[in-house]
Amino acid sequence: MLTIRYFAGARAAAGGISSEDVDAATLNDLISVLTGRHGERLAVVLKAASFLIDGLTSHDSDAALPAQATVDVLPPFAGG
Repeated sequence: MLTIRYFAGARAAAGGISSEDVDAATLNDLISVLTGRHGERLAVVLKAASFLIDGLTSHDSDAALPAQATVDVLPPFAGG
């Protein structure tokens, strides 16, 4: 089970929740599950988002996610 934490626009696109638990083996699986739960609005955000897995940026969406990991969903930020 993974803990997913949403920030900024990702939180809004997920219906205002800040976190939830999800079963997924890879980032691609996770994106599919989250899109199924929350719809196209979140899918658009996830396409542009960065993902931190236990605090480290992930660039391989097919890599296995560690059990019990925390995945932070960070949409693009603007401003300074």
